[in-house]
Amino acid sequence: MKILVTGGAGFIGSHVTKQLLDQSHGVVVYDNLSRGFKKLVDERAEFVLGDLSEKEKLTEALKNIDAIIHMAALIIVPESVEKPDLYWENNVVGSKILLEAMREAGVKKLIFSSSACVYGEPDKLPITEESVIKKAANPYGQTKIEMEKLIEKEHENSGLNAVILRYFNPYGPNELHSPETHAIPNFILSTLNRKPIPLYWNGEQIRDFIYVEDLASAHTAVLSLGGLNIFNVGTGFGTKVIDVVKKIFEIVGYSVPIKNLGERVGDAPSLYTAAEKIKNAISWQSKTTLDQGLEKTIKFFKTF
Repeated sequence: MKILVTGGAGFIGSHVTKQLLDQSHGVVVYDNLSRGFKKLVDERAEFVLGDLSEKEKLTEALKNIDAIIHMAALIIVPESVEKPDLYWENNVVGSKILLEAMREAGVKKLIFSSSACVYGEPDKLPITEESVIKKAANPYGQTKIEMEKLIEKEHENSGLNAVILRYFNPYGPNELHSPETHAIPNFILSTLNRKPIPLYWNGEQIRDFIYVEDLASAHTAVLSLGGLNIFNVGTGFGTKVIDVVKKIFEIVGYSVPIKNLGERVGDAPSLYTAAEKIKNAISWQSKTTLDQGLEKTIKFFKTF
């Protein structure tokens, strides 16, 4: 297949692109590089510098494309609170333009990068795909809900074959966000630089941390599916944040002080998925243990 990856120069997109190429798919990376990095784009891929708002360029890039993996989005939660209009325009309006361009180009398959944040604070655990979608705690989360709605409507109206993947907590090599707001890269960088680790809630929150290569493999595994499918993508179990910090200390062989940041509004105490639906549908499951994933991630940040 020939696949276009929006946001393919980003953290997860770079891993998805590599795995597609390793499986002999043709890949076009479409990215405006506002948050991505050209150096992360596999040299085997065709690269198009473009924004989702550039409909003519986007439609041209979609020629002879069999499927799209849509990962282009702004993702920094605090920034979304400060600039909600920017997030709406980039994420929601951009996705609407993409769907219009797909229609014009005759592309009928889409895999969408969504988030577990659409569930808000869950009523019960583990979270399943039948868990209630709630009003998001921030504009970023709300854009993911609205983007899902657009895709579902397109499926109903035009028969678009779509897979919505709701990520839990990805981590791993190539995570180069600026500013970095995700826990694990911040913990690792603080440790390697021998600086205090910033920690909310004393690290008692429980999260489902999934290694990025496992997450990327879910995108290639669902390419053959038709219709509309929604899957949670996680490991199926939760880990306390403080235990992740302790594992990092064990791997590097020393510890650093912890800077207690207290409580943070909008943090759910516990978030993890059952991960059964995707396993039953396509026999996909995460393979990398937290210890293995952290070792690889620490090695990346040591050598980057």
